[in-house]
Amino acid sequence: MNIDQLINFAEAETPAENYRPAAEKVLKGDPAQSVRNHYSSPCKQFHAGIWEGAVGQWKISYTEHEYCEILQGVSVIRDQDGNAVTYRTGDRFVIPAGFSGTWEVLEDTRKVYVIFEQA
Repeated sequence: MNIDQLINFAEAETPAENYRPAAEKVLKGDPAQSVRNHYSSPCKQFHAGIWEGAVGQWKISYTEHEYCEILQGVSVIRDQDGNAVTYRTGDRFVIPAGFSGTWEVLEDTRKVYVIFEQA
């Protein structure tokens, strides 16, 4: 393996995959989203890239572990009991596998994600 195989997010030309959460998961707004998955490991358990989401709220249920770093915007994550944490530009956090609740984008949000999917 050589230096040419390193992935620089600032230079990556990964095409965006645009989507919306399933209609039954949407609670507010029209949360259009896009992802640029810059890297997936050969075993397909590790992924890293950039995610963007528009204002809205939807249900989430994590089967993967995810590290997030908010690059822009404001989002609120709530657990199933209604407890909430607000994340803003510069915040870094991990969502463990098994977490369920809601994700609400208050201001268009852009984040770096690193995902590990347990086998």
